[in-house]
Amino acid sequence: MINLSSFIAFHAKRTPHRCALKYRGEEITYATFDERIGKTSGWLAARGIGRGDVVAVLMKNSAAFLELVFAASHVGAVFLPINYRLSADEVGYIVGNAGARLLVADEELASITSGNAPVVLLDDAAQASIVNLAPETAPAPMQPVQPGDLMRLMYTSGTTDRPKGVMLTYENLYWKSADQTIALGLNADTRLLVVGPLYHVGALDLPGISVLWHGGMLSVLRNFEPEAALAAIEKDKLNAAWLAPVMTTAILTCPTRNAYDVSSLRWAIGGGEKTPEVRIRAFSEFFRNARYIDAYGLTESVGGDTFMEPGREIEKIGSTGRAIAHVEIEIRDDAGNRLAPGENGEICLRGPKITKGYWKDPQKTASAFFGDWFRTGDVGYLDRDGFLYLTDRKKDMIISGGENIASSEVERVIYELPQVREVAVIGLPDERWGEKPVAIVVLAEGAELAMPDLTDHCRARLAGFKVPKQLILRDSLPRNPSGKVLKRILRAELETSA
Repeated sequence: MINLSSFIAFHAKRTPHRCALKYRGEEITYATFDERIGKTSGWLAARGIGRGDVVAVLMKNSAAFLELVFAASHVGAVFLPINYRLSADEVGYIVGNAGARLLVADEELASITSGNAPVVLLDDAAQASIVNLAPETAPAPMQPVQPGDLMRLMYTSGTTDRPKGVMLTYENLYWKSADQTIALGLNADTRLLVVGPLYHVGALDLPGISVLWHGGMLSVLRNFEPEAALAAIEKDKLNAAWLAPVMTTAILTCPTRNAYDVSSLRWAIGGGEKTPEVRIRAFSEFFRNARYIDAYGLTESVGGDTFMEPGREIEKIGSTGRAIAHVEIEIRDDAGNRLAPGENGEICLRGPKITKGYWKDPQKTASAFFGDWFRTGDVGYLDRDGFLYLTDRKKDMIISGGENIASSEVERVIYELPQVREVAVIGLPDERWGEKPVAIVVLAEGAELAMPDLTDHCRARLAGFKVPKQLILRDSLPRNPSGKVLKRILRAELETSA
C-alpha cells in the first residue's frame, strides 16, 4: 500500500511512543496519530467520501489539518488545501472548479466558505483533533492507490494568472521525499518547525510530510509570530525549518530574538524569491549553528527542485543551488531552444516529481510544456557548474526604451541600503520609454530614504536605464503564502492611482 497512512502505521508499530506532532503544547505520538487517522478516515467515509472524491479544507495550521491529509489518502480521496486568505468568491471558484464533495473549515473562516460542497465547521476542540467530532467512529478500510493516482490538488497563487489546479500524484510526492532525503539528510531525528501555512507546499512538503516519512517530528504553530517561532525552536530543540522570506526578516529583526536559545537549529530552507546577500549573512550571524539553504521550487514540482550545497554558499552566493537527484534543469528561449550556460531564459524542469498538468484544463497544460519539459515561467541561467541563478518572473521583466531590466537585479542593489527592510521593483507605463522602473520600499524602523539618495546609490552600481525613476514608500508589500511579492497587485494598484 502506498497510501500516506501506511508509513504512519509503520512507525506506530515500531516506535509507538515517539512524538510525531506537537500542537498547542500537546505531544502526539505515532501510535496516537495513527489511531486518529483511522478514526478520521471513518468520519470521512461516513460522509460518503471515497476513492477519487475531492475533500477541500479551509483551515489554519492544526493537528486536525494533518489528520485530514492522511485520512483522505487512506480512503483514496483527493486532498485540496485552500488558501484561507482568499475571498469567498475565490474560495467558491476553487471548490466549484475542483468539484469538491466536502469542505472542512475552521469556524473563524466560516464567512469565506463558499461553493456547492457540504461544509463542516471546526471549533477549537475539533482543530486539535477531528476525532473530537465523533470519538467512537470506527476506522474505514484502506482503499488501494497506485503511483499515478491523483493524491492532491493545489491551486496556484495566481502571481500572473487566475489560479490553476495543479495535479499532484503519489509518484510526485514519493520522488520528492526521496530526493529531499538525499539533499537534506532527513532521518528520524529531524525535528521540523512548521510555521508557514500548511495549505502551501513550503510548509506541507518542504520537507513537511517527508519528515514524517522517516519517523521524525513536526512542531506545528497555528500562526506565524517571530517570538513564538523562536520559543518553539528553544523548547522543542528543533533542528530544521522552512521560512518564507518575510518570516526570516521578522525573526532577524525581532527585538527579543537574543533572549532565545536557538543553538539546536542546523538548517533552514529559504526561497520564494531571490534571497538578498544581506539576509543570508544576517541569518548566519544570528543562527550560528545553522546554515541558510537557498532553494528553488514551485507548486507544480511539490517544491524543492534545487538546494544550495554545504560549503558552496559564499562561492555561489546569489544562486539557489543545483538540481536534486531526479530533477533536470534546462534554460530555454521562447521557441524552446536550449540555451548555453550563462544565458538568460525560461527555467524548464523534467523529472518524476513534476506535475502532469492542470485540473480540467488541457489547453493550459499543453502550453506549460516543451515536450516533457515543464515551463516554470521563471527566468534565470545556469552557470558552468550547473548552479541556478534566478533573474525574474517572465512577466516581471521591465522593458524600458527597448532594454530589458531584471527587477531582481535592481532589488539586489537597493537591498544594500541599510534603510531598506523590503523592496519590490516593478515597471509602470511611461509615455517616452514604454515602461519605467519604480521602487516600492518598506523602510527599516526609524529609517528615512529620499529619492536623491536612492538615485545616487543605484547610479553608482547600475546602468542609467536601470535606475528607478520613482520611489514609493509603503508599510508592507503584498505577498503570497510562499513569500513571493505579488507584483501584479502592486502594478494594478499603482496603474489605477496614476
